[in-house]
Amino acid sequence: MSACVPTHTTDTRAEPAHPSHSPPPVRPRRFRLAGADVSASVAVFLIALPLSLGIALATGAPLQAGLVAAAVGGLVAGRLGGAPLQVSGPAAGLTVVTADLIQRYGWRTTCAITVLAGAAQLGLGCLRVARTALAVSPAIVHGMLAGIGVTIAVAQLHIVLGGTPQSSVPDNLRALPAQLAELHPAAVSVSGLTLALLLLWPHLPGRAGRLLRRVPAALIAVAGATAAASLAALRLPKVDLPSWRSHALAGLPEGPVLGILAAVLTVTLVCSVQSLLGAVAVDKLAAARPGPPEGVGRSDLDRELLGQGAANIVSGGLGGLPVAGVAVRSTANVNAGAVSRNSTMLHGVLVVVAALLMVPLLELVPLASLAALVMAVGIRMVSLHHIRTVTRHREVLVYAVTTAGVVFLGVLEGVTLGIAVAVAVSLHRLARTRITHDEKEGVHYVHVRGQLTFLAVPRLSRTLHLVPQGARAVVELDGSFMDHAAYETLQDWQNTHTARGGSVELHGRRAGLRIAEPGVPDTATTASGTAVPAGAQAGCRCRPWTPWRNHQCEEPSPDARPDGPHRAGSGNGVPTDSARHGHGPSGRELARGISAFQRNTAPLVRGELARLAREGQRPSQLFLTCADSRLVTSMITSSGPGDLFVVRNVGNLVPPPLPGGASPRAGAESGDDSVAAAIEYAVDVLKVRSITVCGHSGCGAMQALLSSEPGRARSPLGRWLRHGMPSLERMADAGRPCPRLAGRAPADAAEQLCLTNVVQQLEHLRAHDSVARALRDGALELHGMYFHVGEAQAYLLTGHGGEQLFDHVRAAELPA
Repeated sequence: MSACVPTHTTDTRAEPAHPSHSPPPVRPRRFRLAGADVSASVAVFLIALPLSLGIALATGAPLQAGLVAAAVGGLVAGRLGGAPLQVSGPAAGLTVVTADLIQRYGWRTTCAITVLAGAAQLGLGCLRVARTALAVSPAIVHGMLAGIGVTIAVAQLHIVLGGTPQSSVPDNLRALPAQLAELHPAAVSVSGLTLALLLLWPHLPGRAGRLLRRVPAALIAVAGATAAASLAALRLPKVDLPSWRSHALAGLPEGPVLGILAAVLTVTLVCSVQSLLGAVAVDKLAAARPGPPEGVGRSDLDRELLGQGAANIVSGGLGGLPVAGVAVRSTANVNAGAVSRNSTMLHGVLVVVAALLMVPLLELVPLASLAALVMAVGIRMVSLHHIRTVTRHREVLVYAVTTAGVVFLGVLEGVTLGIAVAVAVSLHRLARTRITHDEKEGVHYVHVRGQLTFLAVPRLSRTLHLVPQGARAVVELDGSFMDHAAYETLQDWQNTHTARGGSVELHGRRAGLRIAEPGVPDTATTASGTAVPAGAQAGCRCRPWTPWRNHQCEEPSPDARPDGPHRAGSGNGVPTDSARHGHGPSGRELARGISAFQRNTAPLVRGELARLAREGQRPSQLFLTCADSRLVTSMITSSGPGDLFVVRNVGNLVPPPLPGGASPRAGAESGDDSVAAAIEYAVDVLKVRSITVCGHSGCGAMQALLSSEPGRARSPLGRWLRHGMPSLERMADAGRPCPRLAGRAPADAAEQLCLTNVVQQLEHLRAHDSVARALRDGALELHGMYFHVGEAQAYLLTGHGGEQLFDHVRAAELPA
């Protein structure tokens, strides 16, 4: 392994020459259990065991029900679900719902409700409506979880103090003073020890602390409190696991039909929303890991809903609690390095083994310790981060109403109330459009902030009629939508005002168009009647381009999507199948783009281009970069006409000059003089002050260098890529420093070669006579740059003590 190749990468010579975002074809192979899945399953099991018992205790269900739900969640939901790394089981978010059902209908009917909720989830999964659950406002979801957390914490506080919880939060709050007056010292001490271990264990210092922190804090807290209670011979209520022979299974639902239906709806709603949002969160966690494992991609939410439904049917039928995706266990699973659904399933097997063989040990656990553990989980469900987020987005009212509704009315009632408030807030914002009128130096400005709908038409009409006849008016539409009623009102006033000798300039959007929506040119009519792009008037100078339009504003075919198997541009200049079959740019697209330039952009830049035509070009720097279509030099450098003298080729290569100035005809291969001529012209004639060599991520030329031997190829591309061999040799040279990125190691050997290539081409530049002379005279600077396409992040090469570092470019500009 060379000094410059990251040790965690695989052999990239076996990879294709172009970057691919689609997973490689999966070959049928025998079942194999990865070591990472085994270790992850053990970590999740150690967390799930005490939490499952604690949640069962909090609901008032038989304690075995928590173990049943944990095992079924791991085995059934883990095998059938669409989120391979999400761990399902009895969730704290269902504690309040389940406790209410048990108290109202009894245990057997609660199990039947769980089965019916699972069947409802199966139906929703077959209808493929899983994504619609993500349309629920995050403020409602966070408020629901916070309300459930408050309810759990208040109820478990009574057990922590040695008493018995009441049926509702108000009753628990009213009974709290009497409970504080009758503390049970043994229960309080065991609970306090549990909370202390739970809080302090993740913060153990030193190297030994790093090793000890691998054991879950929940297990240490319960095990430590259990050991202390046993050694001190404290007389406390403990876990009681009756024989499995007497375990109660589901029965026929008994109770009012409407009440049963409302209960099924509540369990379905809470289970589904929590599981689907958890699957999305797990995707983000897995994507953030360095080098995500092969085969684990984006979750299939419809399949996840089917898997959760099947798990609830099985769990309810076997006398278990309702099942949903659990954030704590899923996070532990991802952080422990799980690579497939095998870790989730193995954790379910371990729960089954513990339920059958570890009963004597489990019956030593004090109930006060489990209550303290669940109370801590409930407190953490009230997230300060979520509160800050909803405050920043001005959704505190929705969050607070949902939380209060769940605490004092119930989960379904609280969520319904939160949805109603969210809709009311949205309607209020839609109707609350600010329309102001101001006059400056004889010009009347009408500024509209917000959505311009029929609700705002009366105010718009009153404000427009404040503009005197014959005056010059500027109407600024600072919003994302204008409906037909508002559009006609504005148009009628504009026609009347101009007919009476006035002038109107409209800055903003046309009727029915969203911001940045392409297809119809946005115009602003000036006093002279000339139409210019509205975006330019508002300060937006970037017109939509074809790939941006296709990716952002339309729903392309699967082959044309940027993450699909056939991209319109592969990064190596070779058109893919989608481009050949009409999905990519064509002659018609080119003509349409030219027409848009002539219509929209040419009027704005004609004066500047005319000046440059008279005075000639005077660029400040030579910018040498790759021919990759994703690298838009003017965009990433914020430059315009006359700023950059650009040279592009495959791989941003700078062929070194031939020894002794020999001609290419003297036995050397041709193809080098083009770049050398551009360098000489830029330095000696244009007198540029700097030269920048810019590489980029996903470079097809660098992939080709890694996967072939360009020096032996006889094709034009192979002969050209021989100029990149020094970069490959430099990367393999253990005696040379390895360029690196600020903040992280290169993702793979291809990215390391891209960085090394920039440094090597700068050395080639210094070997050219014109560059060497300018450097000696102090008239020229050389710069290295790396652009990560996927992150839209530029890096500039810096040197500190011999270290070659590509640092982030944030507020800084490229050196002139």
